[in-house]
Amino acid sequence: MEYEFIHDTVTGYAKAKFSFEHQIIGPWLELEVGNNTEKLTELLTVIDQVESGAIQEKVITGCEYSVVLSRDDIKIQANALLNGESQLPDELQSDELHFDSQDSSECGLNDFRTLLLSWAKFTTN
Repeated sequence: MEYEFIHDTVTGYAKAKFSFEHQIIGPWLELEVGNNTEKLTELLTVIDQVESGAIQEKVITGCEYSVVLSRDDIKIQANALLNGESQLPDELQSDELHFDSQDSSECGLNDFRTLLLSWAKFTTN
């Protein structure tokens, strides 16, 4: 998973840019986590609980995105998918367009932990 953290030159807010297959993680990180240390702590605690077997799976629903943490991996998806909204209109679906890959993304638990710790370090500097 490739990513880069930057500070928006206009607003000063932390921004996260990800490779195409993981790009939904950027807005999730910015909107749902931001510089909220309580949210970061909650996520890191859940990772520990999942890895230790204390819980099998945990869904954390945010305003725009939700994250599902399980022993195998994590999945971040737009809440619109959870609400049963239909896919893109037929006019927008094409072999060349891959909008659906922007609706969710998955990565390994250890990669996710590393990402969260990197984000915490970046946003507290």
